[in-house]
Amino acid sequence: MPNIYRLFHEGTKRGGDFILDADGTTLATYKDLETRSARYANRLAGLGLNKGDRVMVQVEKSAESLFLYFACLRAGLIYLPLNTAYQRSELEYFIGNSSPKLVICAPASEALFTSICSTSEPAICVQTLDGEGKGSIREELGNQADTFADQPCDDRDIAAILYTSGTTGQPKGAMISHGNLEANLTTLHKAWGFTGQDVLLHALPIFHVHGLFVATHLAVLNASPIVFLPKFDAQEITRLLPHASVYMGVPTNYTRLLSNPEFGKGACRNMRLFTAGSAPLLPQTFDEFKHRTGHTIVERYGMTETGMNTSNPLKGARKAGTVGLPLQGVSCKIIDSAGNPMEINETGSLLVKGPNVFSGYWQLPEKTQEEFTADGYFRTGDLACRDEDGYISIVGRGKDLIITGGFNVYPREVENVIDKMHGVDESAVIGLPHSDYGEAVTAIIVRSEGSDIDEKAIIQHLKATLANFKVAKQVLFVDTLPRNTMGKVQKNVLREQFKQ
Repeated sequence: MPNIYRLFHEGTKRGGDFILDADGTTLATYKDLETRSARYANRLAGLGLNKGDRVMVQVEKSAESLFLYFACLRAGLIYLPLNTAYQRSELEYFIGNSSPKLVICAPASEALFTSICSTSEPAICVQTLDGEGKGSIREELGNQADTFADQPCDDRDIAAILYTSGTTGQPKGAMISHGNLEANLTTLHKAWGFTGQDVLLHALPIFHVHGLFVATHLAVLNASPIVFLPKFDAQEITRLLPHASVYMGVPTNYTRLLSNPEFGKGACRNMRLFTAGSAPLLPQTFDEFKHRTGHTIVERYGMTETGMNTSNPLKGARKAGTVGLPLQGVSCKIIDSAGNPMEINETGSLLVKGPNVFSGYWQLPEKTQEEFTADGYFRTGDLACRDEDGYISIVGRGKDLIITGGFNVYPREVENVIDKMHGVDESAVIGLPHSDYGEAVTAIIVRSEGSDIDEKAIIQHLKATLANFKVAKQVLFVDTLPRNTMGKVQKNVLREQFKQ
C-alpha cells in the first residue's frame, strides 16, 4: 500500500465544498485541500523535515490544521497531535519521549513550548497556528508550489503517533501506520454505506482517532462537505442537523442532545447515520434516542491502538448494550486467564487482530511484545462477552481505565499527582457512573495525620497540573483504603461503596 493520501486525490480533483462553517459559508473546497496541503508539504520540506520526522501539533481545530495534517501524510512525516488541554509537565514528557523536529502550537503557547524546547538536542523548531488559521507556519506559504510529489510510503511506514495514558502514569505513543489507516478507512466506508451525497456534521476534536481518522477520513474519501464546528454545543447541533446526513459523537453528546427540548424527529429528518463510540453507550440512552428521533444509533468499538474493531450493522439488528460484530478483516477472541476461549455470554479478556492494529509503542519494544500474543493478537485490556449471534459487549475494563466524556483517564497518572501533595497519605482514583460524562473521575483520599487538606485544594492542584478531563469531579475522604491479602487497593470495593 503506498501513501494513504493517494486515496484522496480523486475527490480533490472533483472539487466541491470541503469545509463549511456553522452559517453554511464555504471555508475551503477540495481543490483547496489539494493545493494547500501541497504548499504546506513544501513548506515543511523547506524547514528541513524529512520522511519519518515527527511533527508535534497542539492547536485549535480549524480548516488550516487539516491542511497541515494532510500535508504531513503527503510528505511521509509522522503527525503527533496533542490534546489542547495538556499542561507543561505533560508536554515536557511528550517532547522528551518523541523528539519532534517541529512543534506547531497556538500563539499563546509559543513561549511555553520555546522554553521546553530550548535545551533540546538536536534543536526543535517551534511554529504557531491559531484557531483562525493564522500563524508563523503560514509565513512563506504563498511562495510555495501548489503541487507536491507525495512521498512513497508502504503500509508499515508510520503516519501518526497518538499517546495513550499508561497504567504507571507514563503515556505510551501508539504508532499508527499508513496501512492501519487505509485498512480501517476502506472497511468503515463500506460498513457504514458512505456515498458522495453524504454531508458530515463534525463537532469532535481532531487530536484523536474518532475525530481525525474516522470522521474526517471517511468524509474526505467521498469528497463530502464537512460542517466543521469548533466544539460540541447541543443547541447548535440541533440547529444544523437538518443540513447533514451523518453525525458521529460520544455518548455524552447524545445525552446532552436528549436534554434539549428542541431536539427530535424534525431536527433529524435528513439524517442517514448516527454513530457512537469512545465510551460505552448506556442502553437507556440508546432506547430514548430511538424513541425520540426514530433513528437507531450505530454503536461501535475502537481504541487508539487499533482504530475501529467492531460495529453494529448498518443493515441488520443493532443491539443496545453491544458494540456489534467484528468488522471485515478483524478477528476478535475472548479468552480466560489461561488463554482458553470463553463460551457464549461468558466474560473474558478481549483480543483483536487485523490490518487495523497498530505496529507497537514508540520506543517501547518490550511493552509492545507484552501486549501481543504469540499468534499476533493484541490484548485490549477490556473485558467482554459474546452473545449467541456473535455480538460483542464490553462489560468492564482491565487496568482500571476511566472513560469520561469520551476521553481515557488512567487512575495511576492522577494518583501520582495527588500522592505528592503535602497532607495526603495515599489516594485511589476511580470512575463512578455519571449521567453526562458516562464516568466521573473521583479521588478517594486518606489524609496524613493532622492534615486538613480539602477537596478544593486538591482539585485546584490537579487543574494546574493535568489536562482538565483528568481532574477529579469530586474528592471523598476515608480513614483507610480497602486492600486484599496482597496489599492491593480494592477499587471494586470503592466503586461499590460510593456508587450512587
